[in-house]
Amino acid sequence: MSRLEKNLLGEVSRASKDFNLIEPDDRIMVGISGGKDSYTLLYLLRQIQRRVHFPFSIVAVNLDQGHPGFPGHVIRDYLEAEGYEYRMVQRDTYSIVKEKIAPGKTTCSLCSRLRRGILYDVAVDLKATKIALGHHRDDIIETAMLNLLYSGQLKAMPPRLRSDDGRNTVIRPMAYCAEEEIAAFAAEMKFPIIPCDLCGSQENLQRKQVKRLIGELHAANPNVKGNMLNALRNVRPTHLLDPKLRELYGVDRIEAADEALLAIDGGGSDDDALGGACSSHEVGSDPAPVPLKILGA
Repeated sequence: MSRLEKNLLGEVSRASKDFNLIEPDDRIMVGISGGKDSYTLLYLLRQIQRRVHFPFSIVAVNLDQGHPGFPGHVIRDYLEAEGYEYRMVQRDTYSIVKEKIAPGKTTCSLCSRLRRGILYDVAVDLKATKIALGHHRDDIIETAMLNLLYSGQLKAMPPRLRSDDGRNTVIRPMAYCAEEEIAAFAAEMKFPIIPCDLCGSQENLQRKQVKRLIGELHAANPNVKGNMLNALRNVRPTHLLDPKLRELYGVDRIEAADEALLAIDGGGSDDDALGGACSSHEVGSDPAPVPLKILGA
C-alpha cells in the first residue's frame, strides 16, 4: 500500500467515525463522473469494504447527461474490468441546460441540480441507503468561503446530509482528504479520467477566484487549509451574530456549551477572536489520520 493510499484511507476512516458515514448493511451508491475524485472515492470504499468486520455493499452509478461526445464506454469498461456492480443511466439534461441558460453564462449550477435530482431517484430505485459523493476538503472550504463572501451565510458541505425530501442520505467520505493527495493518487492509479469540459462551459468564476485566493494563502502558510477545515469543526456560537440561534437554543445553553468547548480545548478567551491564530506555532493543522481499526478492521 502506498503512502498516499494509506493517508487517504485514514482520512476516510476518520470522517466515517466522526459522522457515521459507513454503517453495517449499508448499500452505498457512489456517483461516478469519470473524474479523479469519484474514481478515488470508489476505490477507497472498496478497500474499506474489504477491511471492516461488518457487511455493506457498493454500487457505482454514472449519469450520461447527453453531452455531445461523452465517452461513457470508458467508465463502463473500467467498472466491468474491476468487477464493480454498476448502473449506467442516460438522461438528456444537456438540452434543457442549453435551452434555459443564455450563451456565455455558466451552466454548472443548473446542470448539477438536474443531476442531483436524477441521482436521488436512481438511489431510491436501487434501494441505496446512502449516496456517496466525491467532494473533498478543498471543495468544502471553498464552498464555505463562497457562502461567506457571496451569500452572507456560514455554511459549507456537510459530510452527512438528509435530502430535503427525506428520501436520501448524502455522504461525503472524503471530507477530510486533501485535493492534491487525491490528484496524486489518481495519477498513481492511472484512472481513466474524463475531463469535465464536454459541454464547453467553464467552472463558476467566483469559485475559481476563491480557489486561487485560498491557494495563494496556503502557499504562504501551509496551515491555512487545515485551519479553515478545523474552523468548521470548532464553532463558537456565543461569538456569532445570529439571534435565531440564540432563540432556538437559548442563550444560557449556548454559553454553557461554549464554556464546555473551551474547557475541552484547554482554555481560551475573547482575545482569541482578535487574531490569536496568527501566532507563530502551528494552529489548526490537519490532525494525523486515524487507522482503519475505527471501522472494525
